[in-house]
Parts: sequence; C-alpha cells; structure tokens
Amino acid sequence: MLIDSHVNLHAPQFAEDQAEVIARARQAGVALMVTICDRVSAFEAVHQIAMAHDDIWCTVGTHPHEAKENPGLMAENLIALAQRPKVVGIGEAGLDLYYNHSPIAVQEAVFRQHVAAARATGLPLVVHTRDADAMMADILEEEHARGAFKILLHCYTGGAELAARAAALGAWFSVSGIASFKAAEDVRAVIRDMPADRIIVETDCPYLAPVPMRGRRNEPAFLPHVLAKLAEIRGWSAAEAEARTESAFFALFDRVARP
Repeated sequence: MLIDSHVNLHAPQFAEDQAEVIARARQAGVALMVTICDRVSAFEAVHQIAMAHDDIWCTVGTHPHEAKENPGLMAENLIALAQRPKVVGIGEAGLDLYYNHSPIAVQEAVFRQHVAAARATGLPLVVHTRDADAMMADILEEEHARGAFKILLHCYTGGAELAARAAALGAWFSVSGIASFKAAEDVRAVIRDMPADRIIVETDCPYLAPVPMRGRRNEPAFLPHVLAKLAEIRGWSAAEAEARTESAFFALFDRVARP
C-alpha cells in the first residue's frame, strides 16, 4: 500500500484542481493521504478535506513559520480540535532557524504546547525542524523525560546526531523527494542509518517534487518516485520498501483505519 504521510491539499497551489490532484493520486496507487494543518486558523479548511474523502486524514497544528500568528496557543486548544473525527496527528510544529519567520522564543513556546497536546492525546507529533538540530534534540529529550509521546521527524534533512538522539526516543522518520536531489548525498547518508521499521514516505506537496519531476508543482501522484529512491538507498526491493513503510505508518498513525 502506498501512503503519502504528508500532503498540503489546502494549499493555494491546489485551489483550481484539488479534485483532479486527488484523483491522480489514486490512479498512481496512493491508497491513503494525511493532509497537514500548517496553522490552527486553517484547520477548518484542512478538516473539511479529510471529512470529504474516505482515504484522507488530517492533523491539527501550527507550523513554526506561522507561530507568530498565535503566540498564545495553548495545548488545550489543540486537544479540543484533535477530538474531531479523522484527526490523527498534532502538527506540523517545530523550529525553523533558517527562515526565522517567527521569533525563536515564540516558535519554542508554541512547539512545547504541541508536545503537551501530543502527550495528552496519544497522537503522533509531526515535527518540522530546520537548522535547529541541537535545540530540537534538547527539547525532545527534555519533554520526553516528562512523559513519552510519539515523534515523527517529517521530511528529514537534519544531521546524523539529531537523527540518532531522536531515534533513541523511538522517533519515526519521513523521507521526501529531497532524497532524490543530486546534491542531497548527506541526506541519503542519514537515511541509510535510520531505523528500518520506523521509516515512512511523503511528498510534502506542492513542494519538493522528486526527480524526475523536480521543478514542477509536486503532487501525491509522484509518491512512487520517492518510494523508489528510498528502496535504492536502503537496498530494498520495491515490494519490501512498500511493505516496510506501510507497516511503519500504521504503527505510528494508529488511529488511521486500514482500507
């Protein structure tokens, strides 16, 4: 089963042809998708997409770029929205010191509220992290010591040390089209050492289209290219890569019903 664990179907890039994009995904063999909430103010639009399709689920959260939109966000707000049908994750949330679109103190405070919500609900925390390896690892370890929660480092492009520290906490990792980029050998090196039973795949569409689609708007229909690259990196057959990522997905997103 092909599962796209991270799509952004409410993005404006899909405003004109969202239905066609979803149809193409199904034609490409994508059986399930998780559409991601990038800010709580967009949750209703994200949730509506999930509710309209049997094979689409969703998350609730605020991306670090958008943390400044709601600096006073509390875990209770996320927990309440997470009770809605078809909400299967908290996030994406985290730290982004590359763009710094929100002040770092605000990013951290909002991220910790997401951690608390993930801990309280038992839902996996979908983590975005960029140029913040040491700080992210410290926060995850500190928060995990207060009480365990499921961690997904989505679209992982961080270093080996953060990957190792997160793996020690039982984290899952998601591989995206970046793994196919010519200049991403450092990313591929980390993927080779990820726990084999905790790797899933994503497109992060409409961003990061994989080779040979690079430069185009990304779609979930391009997921087979990501899976093929993962198989190549790990030395798995296509069937093994599909089976392993499917098993890892359902172990992580345990509230998603199997088709």
